[in-house]
Amino acid sequence: MRKIILILTVFLIAACSGSKKSNAGAISKYTIEDLGKMNSDDLHANYPDANIAEGIDLFEEGTEERAYSILYPGTENELQITWQNEDRKNIYDLRYTKSGKWKSKTGIDIGTGYDELNKKNGRKISFYGFGWDYSGAVDWNEGKLENTGLRVFLAPENDPENKFYKDQIIEATPAEIEALDLKVAAIVINYAV
Repeated sequence: MRKIILILTVFLIAACSGSKKSNAGAISKYTIEDLGKMNSDDLHANYPDANIAEGIDLFEEGTEERAYSILYPGTENELQITWQNEDRKNIYDLRYTKSGKWKSKTGIDIGTGYDELNKKNGRKISFYGFGWDYSGAVDWNEGKLENTGLRVFLAPENDPENKFYKDQIIEATPAEIEALDLKVAAIVINYAV
């Protein structure tokens, strides 16, 4: 009887320790950096519930025609991918503007504030004016986030003065920046650079 209990105990210990799965190197389904190596077939396989819409349209202020895919269109999880060419094998860039499930490994999300961006970057950021295609684009100024491929676009929570509507880097006082109450409104990763 003791032998049977000993054998069962050893068997149970071995079975329990063998069932543990390692999370090392695991890919998070909604981490945007993990999408970079995927092609269109991979997206369809990994996101079967995404109701993926595809087409071809103009980008870069209407100067570049590119194939695109939109995951979860019309939802909080909407994510747009443009492709380097029509075969949809290599991502050109991806972007999202809603605070759904998508996250960046940098910890920057839709809604992250100006002060938090400066902390994460380790250096003061600059940003472009509003009212054009690249409205609120952030310049990392050679900070920690410079070489991540991550581009973010700020939007003011409060109405900006007319002097902030331009396609140049904004020169603003700390009080003016605080009054704008800037938040991340769009996140882009460019894989073609």
